[in-house]
Amino acid sequence: MRHLARTELVSLFSPGDLIVANDAATLPASLQGAHIASSERIEVRLAAWISVHDPTGFVAIAFGAGDHRMRTEIRPHPPSVSPGDRLSLGPLVAVVDDLLGHPRVLALRFVGDRRAILAGLARHGRPIQYAHVPEPLPLWQVWTRIAADPVSFEAPSAGFVLNWRTLAAWRERGVGFATLTHVAGISSTGDPTLDLRLPFDEPYRVPERTVAAIKQTKSHGGRIIAIGTTVVRALESVIDANGHVHAGDGVAKGRIVRETPLRLVDAILTGVHQPGESHFELLRAFAADAVLNRMSMVLTEHSYRAHEFGDSVLIEREPRMPPR
Repeated sequence: MRHLARTELVSLFSPGDLIVANDAATLPASLQGAHIASSERIEVRLAAWISVHDPTGFVAIAFGAGDHRMRTEIRPHPPSVSPGDRLSLGPLVAVVDDLLGHPRVLALRFVGDRRAILAGLARHGRPIQYAHVPEPLPLWQVWTRIAADPVSFEAPSAGFVLNWRTLAAWRERGVGFATLTHVAGISSTGDPTLDLRLPFDEPYRVPERTVAAIKQTKSHGGRIIAIGTTVVRALESVIDANGHVHAGDGVAKGRIVRETPLRLVDAILTGVHQPGESHFELLRAFAADAVLNRMSMVLTEHSYRAHEFGDSVLIEREPRMPPR
């Protein structure tokens, strides 16, 4: 383990390596409003798309009265809702389609077309945020420097480490850089049982130019470095059983955990995650538990900052012993 200043990030990669980042911009996905039937307050946090082909339908995590300043663990449950109930969310109206196995998890559909929904989110929505940052965040503050299409529900926060000076230095050093778009879903619900269901299925798009860069890098023995867990999920979804990498749209399903064989990504640059989080579970595919536990102790001992505006860790994939 090495402790380095962020300015030394440029020196960690070699000519011929390829860094892949998520260029998704973040939606203002937290909506305050009311359950029309009871007039009770409700906050809806959009967490996933129901279908990549249906821009009006969402999976949402619902809370009762309060806002992000109250820790999610102690937020009250939302009003009792039933399929068909309507929610007034500023200029938007949403209809509850179904309850998804938990009082907080709703399938809902907005009334109107995609343009009206996005306009309503822009006027009334706020970025999803948590109690460790009490001041309300403007939308631009949860966009990375490379943010493009607004499709994510939370920021692909590992990308906050990127800036134009670093990208220019990588280019001069001969380190490649490519992007993909992956819909980063909600990271925490405040309910440990419900958090075990995270991450939800997340759509992605990997362009042809990124696949071409990956193939060229692998053919010359370079490493693929993922900026964040969303990039790992996307890249490990686009390689088939024969080792072929495919461009295009898809949906990353299921969790990456300790037993998941990584076939494409060689290293991950990510934030400081806590044991038990789905992001930390993904790191177990890169390193042994003993290494990650020691890493967590060291991060705590040296007061590294967690969450989306915190510090970063670079973990290189350990070689695995073949099964006996």
